[in-house]
Amino acid sequence: MKSNVANETQAYMLDQHTAPGALAFAEGENLRCVACGHRCLIGAGKRGVCKVRANVGGELRVPWGYVAALQCDPVEKKPFFHVMPGSDALTFGMLGCDYHCGYCQNWFTSQALRDASSSAMPQPISPEGLVELALRERARIIVSSYNEPLITAEWSAAVFDRAQGKGLIRAFVSNGNGTPEVLDFLRPRLEAYKVDLKTFDDRHYRTLGGTLQAVLDTIAGLHERGVWLEVVTLLIPGFNDSDAEIRALAGFLASIDRDIPWHVTAFHRDYKMHEPPATDAAQLVHAAEIGMAAGLNYVYAGNRPGQVGAWENTRCSGCRFTLIERFSFLVRSYRLTDTGGCPQCGKGVPGLWPKAATEVRTGDLSLLPERMPRRV
Repeated sequence: MKSNVANETQAYMLDQHTAPGALAFAEGENLRCVACGHRCLIGAGKRGVCKVRANVGGELRVPWGYVAALQCDPVEKKPFFHVMPGSDALTFGMLGCDYHCGYCQNWFTSQALRDASSSAMPQPISPEGLVELALRERARIIVSSYNEPLITAEWSAAVFDRAQGKGLIRAFVSNGNGTPEVLDFLRPRLEAYKVDLKTFDDRHYRTLGGTLQAVLDTIAGLHERGVWLEVVTLLIPGFNDSDAEIRALAGFLASIDRDIPWHVTAFHRDYKMHEPPATDAAQLVHAAEIGMAAGLNYVYAGNRPGQVGAWENTRCSGCRFTLIERFSFLVRSYRLTDTGGCPQCGKGVPGLWPKAATEVRTGDLSLLPERMPRRV
């Protein structure tokens, strides 16, 4: 059995980086946390499911003043395909998660205090420091990700408040296990949100530590609040890849808004999930075709660059003209008008676009190494 010394050290260090939280209210002698869909009732001296929000003397203490992961990524890696194509996103994350997915690719930070193999430590930084770094790196987007940002929403809000008026788009990359309270708290500070809709089967969601309905409510709630929304589903053979499930999932998104971009991406073995085979390109294309047949206008296949044909590209929902051509994280061509429309038929394309096409960084495959994530 692995020692939990690393986790005890993490817990001690994290307790040094906290502040009073806003997303809770008293219920008798306990605190009801409303940062995520678990809505934990936290007794004195106890932590929530996430392990990083705690009731200390009747006050909710939440993560503050550090990062555990920080790097500049192409925005296409998030993935956002309708937010400032070709731009960089300064992406920061803390520790902890309200899920325990066996295939998590960010488990080193997300499973802190839950997995003894995770020994990531907090690195102190201020909200001002993060915004200054984003501007120095010439990022166009600043993103809270890597762990689950909902459980560190107060810290993200502080960073985003400092980013106000600095020309940065503020975004979440999240599992979507939200609440109306946290969405209302974030809405004035947030322009874009990517939800990981992991499955359309509630039984499977419960094995990951959540519920399907909470995520569906978050997707609907974000749309109602006018936040730009994109959705990704990691297609895992034998877990969520049946035609019936894919059709139901895509049909739900189409019922909210046919213009929600849906990314279906390839699974590879990671963390504790070593049984399913990696998703191949044909499976991704098949799922994408189901999504289009269900009525979605913008469907993408990811993690298989150069293998999925036109499914990496953005095409006009009217005339199917190719508007943005991509290879992996590289934008090879950008043809949207300066008003965000199709130059061939004039139909508008929803998204957060640059004011002019000349702002979009495009290039050939020789530029691909420059578009890889870089630590800062």
